[in-house]
Amino acid sequence: MRIDIVTALPNIVRGPLEESIPGRARKKNLLDVHVHDLRDHAFDKYKQVDDTPFGGGAGMVLKPEPIFSCIESIMEEVGESVDEVIFLTPDGAVLDQSLANELSLKKHLVLLAGHYKGVDQRVRDKLVTREVSIGDYVLSGGELPALVLVDALARLIPGVLGDASSALTDSFQDGFLDAPCYTRPALFREMKVPDVLTSGDHRRIDEWRDEQRLVKTRERRPDLLDSANERSRTDN
Repeated sequence: MRIDIVTALPNIVRGPLEESIPGRARKKNLLDVHVHDLRDHAFDKYKQVDDTPFGGGAGMVLKPEPIFSCIESIMEEVGESVDEVIFLTPDGAVLDQSLANELSLKKHLVLLAGHYKGVDQRVRDKLVTREVSIGDYVLSGGELPALVLVDALARLIPGVLGDASSALTDSFQDGFLDAPCYTRPALFREMKVPDVLTSGDHRRIDEWRDEQRLVKTRERRPDLLDSANERSRTDN
């Protein structure tokens, strides 16, 4: 997979891309990430990429010219291989595991990180194919959401995780939260690991985990159970 990140603040994203799962994916040549500085595509000597909004109001808006120039240069470089141009914005579709799974099957994504008040609407109308939010809150820009999306996708690329089944058992993969997990020592400060997990009986362990996942989901995210029930009724 190739991902191009377009941003006015490239230093925010460069460091984290060298670490953890995204860094591992890049070292294995399973993920190719390119970071593009919008200021390299500014048209004036001051490298200005934002301006005040027409009609007045607070905040600054990213100008269309640098964004069009940057994304079009990416497309000229790679030809027709860009699958999606994704704008990270609070008013986009909320990122969930289903969307991450869908996007992980793409070969080439361009991520546009908004900043300040946002981007000129003409960018959204003509270049952007999908808009994604990481939650119902506002950050200073789209750089951190872009990193969240890259991390969510990187772990789903075959060969990135040491155990491929690890990603398949994550929370939300099948609509439920994950079960509690434990490691050594089995007894710590008088707190004991559940006996079933040390029993060696894998059928009982699977049953315990399924039960715990249901309990946790019912307690913390009953909306997920409602969604699962609705899908079941629709399928039937």
